Amino acid sequence: MEALGFTGPVEVLNRGWEVSRLVAYLYDKYGTRGLNGGASICILMDWDRTGGQLQRKLTQRLESLDVKVSDALRNQLLKALKPETRVVEAMSGLAQDLLPFI
Repeated sequence: MEALGFTGPVEVLNRGWEVSRLVAYLYDKYGTRGLNGGASICILMDWDRTGGQLQRKLTQRLESLDVKVSDALRNQLLKALKPETRVVEAMSGLAQDLLPFI
């Protein structure tokens, strides 16, 4: 994410935690809104079926706690990456090609 110019905190979500524990952690750490009143969280899960299911589950649970979640970046990257990569970790090798899309 740093290679793509992101400067905010980046959380690794594959910690072996249950979804409910992860949602509680994200809620406690980031709250419901960002400093500008917009989304406080942007979730980037892999672009395969399992990643999509987990993305939806996390988003639904966070939004049920009134946490604003942005999916705009994930959707934009999905369009730019398909079919080159299906995993978030592979984006670092494509950073220079992705910068115009962000």
